[in-house]
Amino acid sequence: MAKGAGARDMTEGSPMKLIWGFFVPMVFGLLFQQLYNMADTIIVGKCLGVQALAAVGATGSINFMIIGFCLGVCSGFAIPVAQKFGEKNDSALRRFVANSGWLAAIFSVVMTSAVCVLCRDILLWMDTPADIIDGAYRYIFVIFLGIPATYLYNLLSCTIRSLGDSTTPLIFLLFSSVLNVALDFFTILVLNMGVAGAGWATITAQAVSGLLCLLYMRKKFTILKMQGDEWKPRKDYMKILCGMGIPMGLQYSITAIGSIMLQSANNALGSACVAAFTAGVRIKMFVISPFESLGMAMATYTGHNYGAVKPERIWQGIKVAAGLMLGYALFAFVVLMAGSDLLARLFIDPSQSEILAATRLFLHVASYFLPVLGLLCILRYTIQGAGYTNLAMLSGVSEMIARTAVSLWAVPALGYIAVCFGDPTAWIAADLFLVPAFVYVYGRLKRMTPPEKPIGGR
Repeated sequence: MAKGAGARDMTEGSPMKLIWGFFVPMVFGLLFQQLYNMADTIIVGKCLGVQALAAVGATGSINFMIIGFCLGVCSGFAIPVAQKFGEKNDSALRRFVANSGWLAAIFSVVMTSAVCVLCRDILLWMDTPADIIDGAYRYIFVIFLGIPATYLYNLLSCTIRSLGDSTTPLIFLLFSSVLNVALDFFTILVLNMGVAGAGWATITAQAVSGLLCLLYMRKKFTILKMQGDEWKPRKDYMKILCGMGIPMGLQYSITAIGSIMLQSANNALGSACVAAFTAGVRIKMFVISPFESLGMAMATYTGHNYGAVKPERIWQGIKVAAGLMLGYALFAFVVLMAGSDLLARLFIDPSQSEILAATRLFLHVASYFLPVLGLLCILRYTIQGAGYTNLAMLSGVSEMIARTAVSLWAVPALGYIAVCFGDPTAWIAADLFLVPAFVYVYGRLKRMTPPEKPIGGR
């Protein structure tokens, strides 16, 4: 099979070498992707002040709900591609890639129109403080205008990763992250665009990285060169893609609903708590990126070996991923416990002692539960890679219920300390669902034979 430059078959060879080789570029890729958000937050906090920082932070949950849906859909669309790559069915692979492009175009138009119209209403529903709601609206409206750019980059990068190449998206993200930082300074300090400038910087950089992915794929991946009518829309392929992508998108969005509830409960505590929560979340997201990277590596690894009908290699991969996860969890624990103050000062002026203390508390609580999150990522993405996206979505429901419970009852009673335990509670709830779900899925995988392999999800 002519795979094209950069493609890597993960059905043969050492699981440790394959997962590690895929994982490392993914780690750096997600870390630099987090820099999009961190650069906005740091520059906004330092250049525009605590109120502007709180305005950007107040949009975090709704941003995660909408943009997370985009990411989830794109990740789901890549699953049949990975499975067909492992199965060595080139024509079906190309049809899935083409139809995912058609669907992404439709989704981006519909979503951009809807969320831009409803943007302010959502912020009002979240009880965004009156002194920051205008800034929050200006920022998130621009981010939502960039949804097509979000789809462009994430769809293409997920497709490239599904073929076993996790290095190339990293290279493009390196470039676009530097571009994002430069544009932040230009739009905020030179053009005086305020928080909206940070939004424009982010979506412009993402659009550039998406175009770079497109140019690379056209030039390097011969396996993706369409033949005959492979590029045309097909209802049967779209149905399979939607069966994979929509549940994964909903998983992110459902999870985000709980985060929105938590954000809303925290918003009611005042701007100082919002600023501390903003800084804490940004730092936490950066620190936990390797867990997401490991999960995405397992999704591709599982998809390839699912297509090749090699369930025993999937279990071997689980054990390798668990070892890597525990090693990193210990490292991250030490970093957060020892360096939380230093990290918080990247966002917050040292004179803001109350906000710094609240940020430190948020990070210290999260650090104790990192292995729980690591297990969540490994199991959820493995289940997704095998095509059981509905089960993965239900784990998101577990997270939503847990965060909602904390928001409705714990935060009003206990205040900010309950906010700090919101995410760990959700992680535990998800694991309580995912462990038996994985046992069920792996039992099904062990009984697979080539004639019985389904083409799509369940």
